[in-house]
Amino acid sequence: MMPRWLYSLLWYLATPLIGLRLLWRARRQAAYLRHLGERYGFYGGPKPPSPLIWVHAVSVGETRAAEPLIEGLLANWPGHHILLTSMTPTGRAAGHAVYGERAGGRVTQAYLPYDYPGATRRFLAHFQPAFGVLMETEIWPNLLAAAAARQVPVMLANARLSERSAKGYGRLPRLVRPAFAALAGVGAQTADDARRIAVLGAARVEVCGNLKFDVTPAPEKLALGEQWRAAIPSRPVFLAASTRDGEEELLLAAWRDQGRQRASAALLVLVPRHPQRFADVAALLDRQGWRWQRRSLGLPDAACAVWLGDSMGEMAAYYRLADLAFIGGSLLPLGGQNLIEAAACDCPVLIGPHTFNFAQATADAIAAGAARRVADAVTLVETGQQLLADPAQLAAMRQAAGAFARAHRGATERTLALVARINRGAL
Repeated sequence: MMPRWLYSLLWYLATPLIGLRLLWRARRQAAYLRHLGERYGFYGGPKPPSPLIWVHAVSVGETRAAEPLIEGLLANWPGHHILLTSMTPTGRAAGHAVYGERAGGRVTQAYLPYDYPGATRRFLAHFQPAFGVLMETEIWPNLLAAAAARQVPVMLANARLSERSAKGYGRLPRLVRPAFAALAGVGAQTADDARRIAVLGAARVEVCGNLKFDVTPAPEKLALGEQWRAAIPSRPVFLAASTRDGEEELLLAAWRDQGRQRASAALLVLVPRHPQRFADVAALLDRQGWRWQRRSLGLPDAACAVWLGDSMGEMAAYYRLADLAFIGGSLLPLGGQNLIEAAACDCPVLIGPHTFNFAQATADAIAAGAARRVADAVTLVETGQQLLADPAQLAAMRQAAGAFARAHRGATERTLALVARINRGAL
């Protein structure tokens, strides 16, 4: 039953730990110590031109999902600029990759500060946004209270909330209900997401669909994947995408056992979810004696068994290269990662048992024939090897994946319509 003043006190008490955490993460990713003042609400230089629409996308996935929405905001409100905030260096880098050379200078990036009362007030006073959009599940009580005090409407877009997360929020009603009630509107991904968010106190909740279906794979990345495929013409390719800590060991053990049982020439492409883990996975491959190579050092040769995808921003190329992909975060109880980008690249998918973060999209993809669920790493590799040996089944899944992705488009248009209704001429 935590009130907001106690929540704020905990933030201040945790300040030394936050600093230590930044230092710890900077050991592997020095960018965590750049723009440090922004994390506490201190911004140097002039603010972007007004009027300003603020979009918050915490990291890479949310930044990619926001792309069609930001393009729509820029098109529908041509006199406005966009402030794109994030919380991680990789999210900021993804924003730069998408908008660094585009949008005519109408997109500015910054870090959203931690949810200290003073930091959120400084953020809003400096940038003075006309309207705010939080992507997916970013509920910050002090930020939303400060925005309400300044009469800045803030909505939640592409909103998703698992049953597990909803129960967690529900244990803190004095803190959480005012935050959800402060939202000007919510564009939920599914009816289940909408129901759970409304129960927590949000007043204006509409089902808009998933913006990630509207993200179009970059043509140059698809072309890059096709170049890779042409350079590896005689080998089937199995992609393990967005793997998380602990999953690589399970997958490699099962892959090695299958290799002993059958003479498979398949190339395993391993792409960890977080770039700071590239070195850890490389060390694991060395310890286990694999013949492996890095993407950053070129294409795999004929002796390579595992190609380590140690690059950023090339996931569409990996999906276009692959005959079949496993989506990580689902072998262990981590909630899974999104399979929509794979489907948009016409890539068939295998998914593990733990997909509570993307339950509806996963269920829909399985029902459409674009994906199959497996129970564990052994079954994953067995199923993968069977499908790689059956071109007809793979072709059917590939066709189903593309059809599934196309059938669910339209969330951007519905979300932009909700933005317009919320603001009613204010933008």
